[in-house]
Amino acid sequence: MTPIRRLRLAAAGERDWPAPIAAVASFVGTIRGRILIAFLIMSTITGALGLSAASGIRRADELVSRTFDRSLMSINYARAAAADFANMRSVDSRRRMSADPAVRAQLDGRLETLRRLFSEDLAVAVERAQSSRATLAAGAVERAVRDWDAARSALAGREAREADWAEADRHAAEVEEHLDLFINHTAGDGFVYRQQARAVVARETQINLVGTLLALAMSASVAWLLARRIMRPVADASMVASRIAAGDLSVTIPPGSADELGALLASMGVMRDNIRRAMEQEVAQRLSAEAHLADALETSLEGIVVVDEAGRIALINGQAEDFLGFRQGTRPQDMSIARVAEEGNELARTLLSNDDDRTTPRETQLSDGRWLRISRSRTRTGGYIAVCSDITLLKVQEARLQSTNLRLDTALDNMSQGLCLFDADGRLTVVNRRYCELFDLAPDDLLLGSHYHEVASRHLRSADEGMVFEVEGRAISAVGSGFRQLNSGRVVAITHKPVAGGGMVATYEDVTERRQADARIAFMARHDVLTGLPNRAMFGERIEEALAHLVRGGMFAVLCLDLDRFKEVNDTLGHPVGDDLLKAVGNRLRACLREIDTVARLGGDEFAIILTGVARPEEAAILARRIVEVLSAPYEIEGQRVAVGVSIGICLAPGDGTSCEKLLKNADVALYRAKADGRGTWRFFEAEMDIRLQARRALELDLREAVTQGAFELFYQPIYDFQGHRVGGFEALMRWRHPERGLVPPGEFITVAEEIGLIVDLGAWALRTACTEAMRWPDGIRVAVNVSVAQFRDGTIIQSVKEALSLSRLPAARLELEITETVLLKDNAATLATLHALRRLGVRIAMDDFGTGYSSLSYLRSFPFDKIKIDQSFVRDLTDADESAFIVRAVIGLGLSLRMRTTGEGIETATQFERLRKEGCDEGQGYFIGRPQPADSIPAVLERLSVPRALVKQAVA
Repeated sequence: MTPIRRLRLAAAGERDWPAPIAAVASFVGTIRGRILIAFLIMSTITGALGLSAASGIRRADELVSRTFDRSLMSINYARAAAADFANMRSVDSRRRMSADPAVRAQLDGRLETLRRLFSEDLAVAVERAQSSRATLAAGAVERAVRDWDAARSALAGREAREADWAEADRHAAEVEEHLDLFINHTAGDGFVYRQQARAVVARETQINLVGTLLALAMSASVAWLLARRIMRPVADASMVASRIAAGDLSVTIPPGSADELGALLASMGVMRDNIRRAMEQEVAQRLSAEAHLADALETSLEGIVVVDEAGRIALINGQAEDFLGFRQGTRPQDMSIARVAEEGNELARTLLSNDDDRTTPRETQLSDGRWLRISRSRTRTGGYIAVCSDITLLKVQEARLQSTNLRLDTALDNMSQGLCLFDADGRLTVVNRRYCELFDLAPDDLLLGSHYHEVASRHLRSADEGMVFEVEGRAISAVGSGFRQLNSGRVVAITHKPVAGGGMVATYEDVTERRQADARIAFMARHDVLTGLPNRAMFGERIEEALAHLVRGGMFAVLCLDLDRFKEVNDTLGHPVGDDLLKAVGNRLRACLREIDTVARLGGDEFAIILTGVARPEEAAILARRIVEVLSAPYEIEGQRVAVGVSIGICLAPGDGTSCEKLLKNADVALYRAKADGRGTWRFFEAEMDIRLQARRALELDLREAVTQGAFELFYQPIYDFQGHRVGGFEALMRWRHPERGLVPPGEFITVAEEIGLIVDLGAWALRTACTEAMRWPDGIRVAVNVSVAQFRDGTIIQSVKEALSLSRLPAARLELEITETVLLKDNAATLATLHALRRLGVRIAMDDFGTGYSSLSYLRSFPFDKIKIDQSFVRDLTDADESAFIVRAVIGLGLSLRMRTTGEGIETATQFERLRKEGCDEGQGYFIGRPQPADSIPAVLERLSVPRALVKQAVA
């Protein structure tokens, strides 16, 4: 009998074992104990295999280390010693051949160093050697070296003979021979250890292979024994559980062992018996409950129908059978509700209807006239329960009441007017909902039967003091009709009419919105919606009134105002802030004027003022100065600090016009002059202004036509490279060939083109034309094109540059864009982003007119320009005594520090040319170098300026 069997017998019935042994036996008899034993056996097998493999690997590692870490290193140091000895022989030969004492002394030192290195390398090689024969060979090497050294020293003290040289060479050959022998012995030792390592690896591989097969066989045996002891009882327990779950309570529970599975089978038997007893008790309780339920259903006044998930009538009481048309006890068994509905019963049809909201009660009328209220609720099995109540009497009462009040309620509740009906005694008999709404009364505040005095004193106190009734004895007579404004602000139209038999009916209509709409329409027709100021139409009427009331010698002034920088506020802060700013401007303008004066908003940011009773023109100027000061003060709008300016044009009536159109036109002309003179100021109308304005408008028309006809061409001014003594590029300058004016320079039309929105198209054309013509020039000659602020604001400059470079195939490095700091003043962040995008295309960027703005240095820091163009105003005054020379020198030094090229503009004399060249300026441009010329003159210009140092000689001369 095995120990395990003895432990199981002890756990099953033998009680004479000691307590610890009994506990161990009990545990071994369980499934957990068997699994633990199987795990321990498998772990033991695995541990034995691991220890055997680790021992073999450690032995192989030791042999490999002896092979490589000792033998290989010994060979390497032996070869190093051989190399040291060869170097010693070479140095000794050089020493004997040298006659210079210093060289010989140096070589003696080198020889001593090599001797020391040889000894160290040989010592390490002997230390790493693993056999006595290798050690003996190393000793022979050391003796041979000493003999060679002695022979070499003997040759140094006397005249060498052939025999002496042969003796030294023989010792050297011995050294090399013993070194080779040492290396061979060491290599042989390494080979022996390698063979031993391979033998160990082969042996351990066989042992591990056999051990693995043995472990697999033992593991299979343990797994088979474990499955035999566990799987069959598990299958029995699973079968019993499945049959109990399926409802088979007669299943036989097989006997189990003393382990957990046996306990599980015994528990299943107990569970089966408990379920059987519980089911018997539940059946008995249900039978009792069904009997009580049947009694309750039969005595209920409500009809109750239970329909199962298949649509069959599962339960019904006598009242419901009556509703469904069955005599008591005549309903067939298992009859469906659908069949009853097919026979025409309304209740069955209602129950059969597919109504999503089954919880809401529904009403239906039976064929015999009775009305039923039906409530439905779902059952857990998918059917439903319907409760039917007879509401016939309730329906009859509702119909009577509805018939009595229908006409009156319809008339009163659908009236848009409030209504009160008083009888001949002055008592309130009828009042509608609209009346209470008009006077903000609750329905309980106005009781029927109230005397008209109570109604008037309590509920009409919000009206005027003049009452709408008069009493003559007991009768009420109407006082007519009209409008009353309540204290709440409402306007009510009241109409009183007598009725037959005495009494009166009063109707009340809320006409507040109608009156307000009429007033609003009248106001909006003559006022500005945003600011509330008079609009252009009303302003014209006020001018006509002022002209009509002019007395002899009298006059009045008309002022036209336009806000400066208002568009920037709209663009940067948004239109809501712009609207609030216009309101604030309107309020400030009102505060600047008298009550007899008029201020109006004509549209956008344009305002106009009529200053009446003007005795002298200076009065209008004083008002204009005051308005400029007031409107220019900062505004606080939505947490933003906003600042704008204003320009004002003034004309006087009747001297400058005797009609509204003429006065507004002349004031607008004066306004245009004020904006042209720098904004933030005012100007009186003069006849010459109109002439200039007409000329400006003619120029605009001609310019638009010129753009359509393509009447523009590019002239090119050379840019001279001081260092290279040649032309480095040309600046493209636009010219307008006018049929009457001739060749118009850009200064006369570029500003106009920017103001009327033509500069974007002109700039794109200039880029394409300049790049196309630059492709005909020699390589390395750049073309510079000026870029307007409007091109950056429009956002198309990048696309225009791409198209120009693509169409012309001009390398991007040969295109140079010139901008002024005005470009950076407009949305600095967006402009810098555009400049960096252009730089990524390879285009060069130059700042034009440097030094004439406000923040040039900050712009140089924010963007690395390729070139700085010194404004011609500094170059024009370039003399030794003028401060311009210091400014020019500072700008050139700044460009040198920032690695930016500098170009001096406006060079018109040889002195200016020479001064810029000596100051270190990179490039120059001006009439002295060359005037702007058409594209076909470029070859001649290049030929003239290609003579080396021609301009320098001319300037010096």
